This record gives sequence, C-alpha cells and structure tokens, in this order.
Amino acid sequence: MTLSVVITHYKTPELLMLCINSIKNTVKNITFEIIVVDSETEKRNKEFILDKHPEVNFIGFEKNVGYAKLVNAGIKEAKGQFLLILNADIIMLESAIEKLLDYAKKNLSVGIIGPQLLDFTNNIQTSCFSDPDWGSILARRSFLGKLKWGKDKLKKFAIGEWDKKSLREVNWVQGSAMLVRKEIIDKIGLMDERFFMYFEDADWCRRFRKAGHKVVYLPEAQMSHYYHRASKKWGFLLDILFNKYTRIHILSSIKYFSKWKNYEKNQ
Repeated sequence: MTLSVVITHYKTPELLMLCINSIKNTVKNITFEIIVVDSETEKRNKEFILDKHPEVNFIGFEKNVGYAKLVNAGIKEAKGQFLLILNADIIMLESAIEKLLDYAKKNLSVGIIGPQLLDFTNNIQTSCFSDPDWGSILARRSFLGKLKWGKDKLKKFAIGEWDKKSLREVNWVQGSAMLVRKEIIDKIGLMDERFFMYFEDADWCRRFRKAGHKVVYLPEAQMSHYYHRASKKWGFLLDILFNKYTRIHILSSIKYFSKWKNYEKNQ
C-alpha cells in the first residue's frame, strides 16, 4: 500500500466528515487507507462516520489522550509506505496528495514534507517555522510582540521575509498536515508522548533533521485549514489564569527546551 492517512480527531465530526470526503474525492490512482484516531470517543460520532465510510479504520480513546498519542496509535496501525498525518480540520484540494508523494519519491533525502495551508478565503497561513526559543514564545503571547524586539523575534520565528509560494527547506512544519516516510519513522521513533499537545511536531522534525533527513515546505501541494488558535484568547496573564490550552502550551515549551538543552549538553 502506498499511503496511510492518519486523521486525529476531537469532537468535530462534521469537519472530520468533510476531511474524509475531500480525501476520497481528490485522490486518484493511489492505494490508500484512512485511519481515524479519536479522543473522548462518543458513540454517536463513531456511528456517524462509519455509517458513511465503513472502510475507515476507527481507533477510539475514552479519554483525551493528547495529540502525540493519537498520532502514534495511527502510525502503529498504518500499512502504507508513506503516512499523511492530518488534523480533522484539513480539507484536501485537488492533487495535493499526489504532489506530496511525487516530491517525496524524487527526493529521498527528505523525511517530512508540509503542504501549503490556506484559510477558507484562500489566504496563505504560516505553517513552517524556525526552531522555537523563549523569545519567540514571549513575543507571541505578550505585549512584547508589539515592540521592535518582539517583532524581530516573530519575524525570525516565521523565517523572515520570504515568498511562501516557493519551495523551501525549513526547521519544522506544523503537525496539522505532514507527509512522512514510514521507514524513517521506524528508525527515528514515534512522536514523544511527553508532549500532551503543542511542540510535538517541532520536536519530531528536529529529531528527523538531527538524523540527516530534511524537512521541506512544498507550496504547490495545497490544503485548506480551519485554524483556531485555542491557546490564545485574552492576553498572556489572563490566558495563563483562565485558558487551559495556554497552560498546556507553556508546559510543553518547558519540556521542549529542557529536552533539547539536555541533548545539546550530552553531545
């Protein structure tokens, strides 16, 4: 089998249905399977999906186990040479998967490929980045992002001024949509489940790069993304106090920086 599509899902069955339909409507001449991995599975949602798409491999968890664990559960079931890991809020556009696979087959040094993500008014979303640091975290989450220092940090984090319509080797691509070689996962390992949510994609891409496999942004492969930034609502202090996703994000950032500081120390 050429491709396993692993879709992570959490209580948005209508978006999930659109995602699955878009895959089946656009993919041609490729052998593929669809694996849905669901957090806090509700019986009615499972039945809703399997009634329309009985061929889907549906893996459910009773609790919200976090993004990395969902992805890993899908990878363990996957039979394809390549894995396309998606959030349920991704809608496939024409030939996107074929373009990702074609590029991967022609560029064996590349381990992870991210498509161009568009919002539903066709504006390009920023979906690839430099390695995060504390400055970029503070600039994104506080008033410091409005100062010159913060603007410079954010510019560097988003890889500065460049044409997002051009192919580029990057440090990491957003986990919302990424194509990965299964054989490399077998060598590098699964996503780090110590990250409940956030930074698991940055960590995984960094591990791929350390092992000599490039991470690439491929803009000719386009997908629509219903992006909702749950970890930022009001501002830094209020979000820390009242937004659980902000606290999860900060905890994950601490784990990420600690992990890689220890790694560099031991090299």
